[in-house]
Amino acid sequence: MRLHVPIRLRWSDIDAYAHVNNAAMLGLLEEVRIQAFWAASDAADDPGPAILDGRPGSDTLSLIAHQEIEYLRPIPYGRQPLDCEVWIARLGGASLDVNYEVWSPEGVEPRELTTRAASTLVLVDAATQKPRRITAGEREAWSPYLEPPVVFSARR
Repeated sequence: MRLHVPIRLRWSDIDAYAHVNNAAMLGLLEEVRIQAFWAASDAADDPGPAILDGRPGSDTLSLIAHQEIEYLRPIPYGRQPLDCEVWIARLGGASLDVNYEVWSPEGVEPRELTTRAASTLVLVDAATQKPRRITAGEREAWSPYLEPPVVFSARR
């Protein structure tokens, strides 16, 4: 199962070529990942997959170990949010692979896939600075969102 996270573009995401800058896309994917899987202080009664406390001062750090992005078409600035599909492709011992497909805004036809991406995160104990195991609660919350990994065109 995939989560659909709407993500709004900021004017500062656009570069001199009038489309989303490649470095800005990393920031947009970070926002998607946080909305999908990180707990918010106002979501205590939301039992969904957003359970990881990654806020400053928490016991866990979530560090990026690897990221890969494939840009399929330029994304021009628009006010309608992009539709980002996000899922988990792998739950390891202390790491997970988060995958993304960024689509043109809902209601804009034809619907176009603009970007594919994958991020490997390592969960780290803040006190020891060493990787920590994914907890049973995290595994239970995230398992319904396990799907096969994104397939990048260059790997076909």
